[in-house]
Amino acid sequence: MRWRFSTLEIILLLLVVAGSGMAYAWVVYGGGGLIGATYALFMCMPIVAFERHTIFRRLYRRIHGSPTPAFLLSSLAVYFVFCNVGYAAAGLLHVAGAMRESASDAMLPSLNVLVYALATSGPIIFVLRVRELLGRDVFMSLLTGRYRKPVQEERVFLFIDLAGSTSLAERFGDLRMQEYLGKLFAAMADPVLRHGGSIDDYVGDAAVITWPYDRAIAHAACIRCVFDILEQIEADAHRWQKTYGEVPRLRAALHGGTIVAAEIGVDRHKITYFGDTVNTTARLEGLCRTLDRQVLISADLLRRLRTPVFVRCEDLGEHEVKGRGQRLAVLSLATDRPASNGREDQPVVSAGTEAFTSL
Repeated sequence: MRWRFSTLEIILLLLVVAGSGMAYAWVVYGGGGLIGATYALFMCMPIVAFERHTIFRRLYRRIHGSPTPAFLLSSLAVYFVFCNVGYAAAGLLHVAGAMRESASDAMLPSLNVLVYALATSGPIIFVLRVRELLGRDVFMSLLTGRYRKPVQEERVFLFIDLAGSTSLAERFGDLRMQEYLGKLFAAMADPVLRHGGSIDDYVGDAAVITWPYDRAIAHAACIRCVFDILEQIEADAHRWQKTYGEVPRLRAALHGGTIVAAEIGVDRHKITYFGDTVNTTARLEGLCRTLDRQVLISADLLRRLRTPVFVRCEDLGEHEVKGRGQRLAVLSLATDRPASNGREDQPVVSAGTEAFTSL
């Protein structure tokens, strides 16, 4: 999973890193704050880039797939290398010239510098890991206490689940099935982050994704997210087939409206959403099987956004939704856009294809 930052977050991160370098320079040298900030940025930012999957992605995956002791030692070794390389790069700019040091001193960090850099990077990486684990919106909301008291707001929800999961579980077994679901949910992560959403929960074989209403309808982000997930699966179909003998088949439903958000829990805090909107989205996803469609959206949500040009809409009329006092107007979404793997001869991901008629 990659870190995604807003402009404000990037500025704050740079300020924290630069500030730590300035503090070290003032304490050790009695000045040279700008030089200290430069060294700190050169030493710490490669670590942030590595943890964000921007550089050395294969190495990152290998390290994070290791047992905990090996993971800790490997991470420490990688950070040590990055700190040395960053320090040398800063020295090449001759920023240490103002401190009247030799070229070797400017490019080779002392033990104190390395210890300080690692001690500074550690908490920053830890906070960013927690942020990614909880999701940016949830992390900031918990940090600011926004939902300590229930808040009423408008949100859009996407319920997306694995079709035919019961038969897959019987064939794979519990452990293999959990591995399969883990890979599937991981494949959803980048499209969700790319379109500004957050994964609120995993319920069995389903993922619950949500956006603030304005963010969801801007450029039809919620719709684009659905089809990017489907295209991601389709583009990697050969890998799924080779590894598991089965390409995931998904069903998805989109709906939005007013909900109540609140922070709950004592030992473990969580932001949860209450209201008819959440329940209606879950029921709408259930209609995918009944109506033999892959992607459904409520008319209430669709009329508030501009449908992307690559999406086709099919009006399915009004339907009874369990637990809802009135009928819900429903539309099916499909796309003629080819899978985004650079090949035009790939199968098109579309709603209501023959592959889903047997579910």
